Amino acid sequence: MRIPMRLRVDAHSPIPIRRQLTEQLKHVIEGGGVPRDQALPSIRELAGFLGINPNTVARAIEDLQRSGYVEARRGKGVFVAPTRPTRPFPTLRAAFLKDAVIRAAALGMTPDDVAMGVLSVAGIGLAAGRGAVAVLLVECSPPELDFFGRELEAQLPVHVDKVLLRDVATVVRRPAPAGPWAAAVTSFAHLPEVERLLAGKGVPVIALLAEAHLETLHRLAQLPAGTRVGVVASAVETGHSLEHSIATAALPNIARVETCPAERTALGRLIRRVDAIVCSTSTAARVRGLVGPTVPVIVDDRALNQRAIQMLGAILAQPDGNGGPPAPPPPARRGRSPRLIRAVSGNGAHRGDGEGAAWRRPNPRKEEESWISHGGRP
Repeated sequence: MRIPMRLRVDAHSPIPIRRQLTEQLKHVIEGGGVPRDQALPSIRELAGFLGINPNTVARAIEDLQRSGYVEARRGKGVFVAPTRPTRPFPTLRAAFLKDAVIRAAALGMTPDDVAMGVLSVAGIGLAAGRGAVAVLLVECSPPELDFFGRELEAQLPVHVDKVLLRDVATVVRRPAPAGPWAAAVTSFAHLPEVERLLAGKGVPVIALLAEAHLETLHRLAQLPAGTRVGVVASAVETGHSLEHSIATAALPNIARVETCPAERTALGRLIRRVDAIVCSTSTAARVRGLVGPTVPVIVDDRALNQRAIQMLGAILAQPDGNGGPPAPPPPARRGRSPRLIRAVSGNGAHRGDGEGAAWRRPNPRKEEESWISHGGRP
């Protein structure tokens, strides 16, 4: 089937791909782009056309069904509903959005800048109009729980209930002390598992990403060409998030980034392979005791990605405090992108013990393999 609709998704946008697709299809249907009772392209066709995971398209179609825009007909496909819902003042809404985009462009703002601004304003509205709301935080280690919990409570008016991943199944069977959680947050690695454990609870799940501070990236950029960087942290996840963040920056002078736990044997092997070390405060003394005086040691305890914070603020700012689709999807294979490139062209593999994982600068003569944080999984 030919796809007459003008659809596009942006893997770098803070808006989840599922939400992007759902809202665009609503706009197309409301504008008569697909007449009533006409079939939509199949899930496979839409996924192929947009270059995204078919599961993401399927979840977007489910959202449209729940909203009354489409209906599934057994053996025939998905059709635009004969009587579709109408949003208040559709003409005024369209005119407002068009005017906002034109005015923003005149100020040099991209559509993504506008989205970020709206999310920021929504976060301010949350802080001004409501008290602290309960948020469930799920991680696999106490250091990660402490880090994310501290950052969330510092930046949003929330009360964080910290739960280890292994305890989630038990905790969700009993009521939260402060009532239902407005949202659950976790890192990208645990997003599928947390979504599964909270299925049917009506709790949106947000994926958070911790990154290296800008000052760390600036210091790394001053190092000689071909520098090999080692990342050391007491928790494996902490090390991997720092490694990902440095790799994502794609500094031209960094040839390789790898991480290992702060265990003495593994740490000794890492130090012999790298030219500079990035480590957390908790491991800095141990690292400095092993490296020579010529090896730079950069201490970085990470910062939460602000787009993720703004997305969480926007969801919490909704009237019921529990709206919107599930949050940014986990890493999923997609086309080319500068984000979260790992083990390019087979140079290094991600092992579960945290040692041996590495990012290498891609060989320009070989095709890149990319893993993007806003990939096609819903």
